[in-house]
Parts: sequence; structure tokens; C-alpha cells
Amino acid sequence: MGNAQLEATAPDRGVVLTKAVTRAAARLGLSGKYLSDVIGVSEAQVSRMKRGEITLTEHTKAFELAALLVRVFRSLDAIVGGDDAAARSWIVAENTALHARPIDRMISVQGLTDVAAYLDARRAPI
Repeated sequence: MGNAQLEATAPDRGVVLTKAVTRAAARLGLSGKYLSDVIGVSEAQVSRMKRGEITLTEHTKAFELAALLVRVFRSLDAIVGGDDAAARSWIVAENTALHARPIDRMISVQGLTDVAAYLDARRAPI
């Protein structure tokens, strides 16, 4: 099998990430408006993403922010053992290390990065 055949059968990264970020947001109880604010697209675009009408495009800011949000979800999901209720509770609870509720921090790029780094550190203790 040549490289061209491998590439043709590989799933589109934009399709995969779009599905992953919309599912992660749903499992975390995040609204379409909130997701649109985090990844920097309109609420209408989020609705179209959920319906499978559009996908995120690689090498865009929205794609990178969506990947970071999925990273947050995956780390948190691993920490809480797949308990969506616990993950939703953690997202909205005050966090002294982050000096705010994670849901409030994740609206900014720096805050989303900080939450991801915090969860990565908690997920993989030394």
C-alpha cells in the first residue's frame, strides 16, 4: 500500500476534531454559546458543527483551541474515571490553584492553556 492510499483512507483531522470537541462539550455540559466563545467561532457555526454540516479546518485558531479543549476534557475524564457528573462539577467549582472556576478561565486562550497544564500535571504525578 503506497502513501497515497494511506492518506486517502485516513480520516480527515477536521472531521475527527469537530466530532471530538462537540462531544467533549456535551459531556462537560457546555452550551453552544460557551463553546463558540472558547474556540472563537459563531454560535451558528457550532450548531452546524453539531449537525455535521461543517468541520474545523486545520491550521486555524479555532482548530487549535478545539484541540486544547479536547485535551482538557481527556485529562479531566481520566482523572474522574469517566464520571461526567464529577467532571461537570469540577469545571464549575472554585479552584484555588487556578484562582477561579475553570469554566471562567477557559474563556481566554491563556486560561484554557492554564487549565490544560493544571490537569496535565494532576493526571501525571511524578
